[in-house]
Amino acid sequence: MQKNIMRIAVGTGLLLLIPLVLTLLGDGVDGQGWNWTLGDFIFAFVLLFAAGLTYEIVARRSDNSTYRIAVGIAVMSALLLVWVNGAVGIIGEPGGPNLMYVGVLAVGFIGALLARFRPHGMARALFTMAIAQMSVPVIALVTAKPQMTMEPPGVVGVFGLNAFFAMLFVGSALLFRRASATNSRSDRRLSEMGTGV
Repeated sequence: MQKNIMRIAVGTGLLLLIPLVLTLLGDGVDGQGWNWTLGDFIFAFVLLFAAGLTYEIVARRSDNSTYRIAVGIAVMSALLLVWVNGAVGIIGEPGGPNLMYVGVLAVGFIGALLARFRPHGMARALFTMAIAQMSVPVIALVTAKPQMTMEPPGVVGVFGLNAFFAMLFVGSALLFRRASATNSRSDRRLSEMGTGV
């Protein structure tokens, strides 16, 4: 496990060389450039390292490739959700109604713990995350209508972005369901071999 942690840390550091070089180049060709601060690099490192470690811990629970892909999609979707909210926010500026997305992540985390990371329970947790994800813009439309209607990306954009994340969570849930079915068939075959049927 220590080797895997070191591998994840080194990989995260190497990945962050890209924004470091872009930040050092300054304005760049198009005049826009990157200007990450030390805090941005720390935030990115912690986020990417945590995502890599989470994948490593959860995916190693099964040698089923479908399960591992489902874990990868779930982790990457959660990472992207945090990244987008931390950078620009989905509903207006970061903070405010965007804090509801913490609830979406909490639903997934608690659901995964309750499922003990078994594929059938993970499928339920991801389906529930998708429902929670689509509930956020509905709640925001009622409670923070000015931010939804007057700030980019607007009502259609907010619902579109949430639908995108919900689809990722549903895709992961369907893969977990397939992994569960595969495990059930394997268990049944082993049972039949054991009884000599």
